[in-house]
Amino acid sequence: MKKNDIQFLKKILEKRKQVILENLKGNSKEIKALHNSVPSDNIDFSTIESNSQINFTINANLKQELKEVEESLNKIKNNNFGICESCEEFIDIERLKIKPHAKYCINCRENLEKGELL
Repeated sequence: MKKNDIQFLKKILEKRKQVILENLKGNSKEIKALHNSVPSDNIDFSTIESNSQINFTINANLKQELKEVEESLNKIKNNNFGICESCEEFIDIERLKIKPHAKYCINCRENLEKGELL
């Protein structure tokens, strides 16, 4: 992989990391506000509970993505970025442009989804 491709993907990863951190911060404030609100009836309580569950799920997904982004940034730092964690071949640059924190090449990802990998 070319050095300028890696630098390009590194910038995308760093921007995504910032967006995730901002979203997590905003969601934390929203969750806190929901928990501090006082429901006036069962409908309010149900709405607050539902919104809280949605926000917790969103936060869990964001935290997982943040972990994957940070792992990719570490791989860049350690000069092993863009290598499939299954077959150890290079991940296609076009795949990395779409999902720069991809861990698997397309073939291994498809096999994983079919339950044929690892």
